[in-house]
Amino acid sequence: MTGFNPFSLEGKTILVTGASSGIGRGIAIACSRMGAVVILNGRNQMKLDATLAQLEAGEHKIVPADLTNSESVSRMIAELPTLDGVVHCAGIGQRVLCKVATEKDVDSVIDANFKAPVLLQTELMKYKKINKGASIVFIASISTWSPSIGNAFYSASKAAIVSYANCLALEMAPRKVRVNCISPAMVWTDLILQEGVDEDQLKADEQKYPLKRYGTPDDIANLAIYMLSDASTWMTGSNVKISGGGV
Repeated sequence: MTGFNPFSLEGKTILVTGASSGIGRGIAIACSRMGAVVILNGRNQMKLDATLAQLEAGEHKIVPADLTNSESVSRMIAELPTLDGVVHCAGIGQRVLCKVATEKDVDSVIDANFKAPVLLQTELMKYKKINKGASIVFIASISTWSPSIGNAFYSASKAAIVSYANCLALEMAPRKVRVNCISPAMVWTDLILQEGVDEDQLKADEQKYPLKRYGTPDDIANLAIYMLSDASTWMTGSNVKISGGGV
């Protein structure tokens, strides 16, 4: 046995946005366990501190920023080292019926879920923060093709990020930088509980999945590890569904 591990992240520095909770926190923890130096981004310092406390020992760093604020992003960029991986996980959930939607409703979700990661990615490239051979991962959603009532603008924001990522993959390919998306179905996080749906209803709904459960942040993190590692060097422009067998 040589101890070879194609999924190792040793020697890699990875930025995870939305690392203060949920899927982002799970990915950050998993990256640290695989040997990466992790840069944690989010808006809530206390929650980021809680994430940091769960990481494996290493030269990890917190860089708080509101990604919808250009000045905040500029300060963040100035603090970043060059990166071998970026996980764009920050975003918001939203449920509002199309017939009562306001401009504010549209702007809030599009700004957070599409505009913010796109402009952050632009700044990372502009200031040469992405190393050759790096991996960029966007957390999308199965809602891009699986509609539900009240989810129109969230679904649209995630569909937009997938389309953007496909084009970015072509632009970044000459530098061997891979760009891929992960599209989860329902995952047990604070986000779904904040949407006002009764937890008992959610537990009943998860029994409709072939594997009889919703996902966990660890489930998504394990797929992210593959995409960030050298095991996926021939993978770009992909959008991988992870859904427990659901639609």
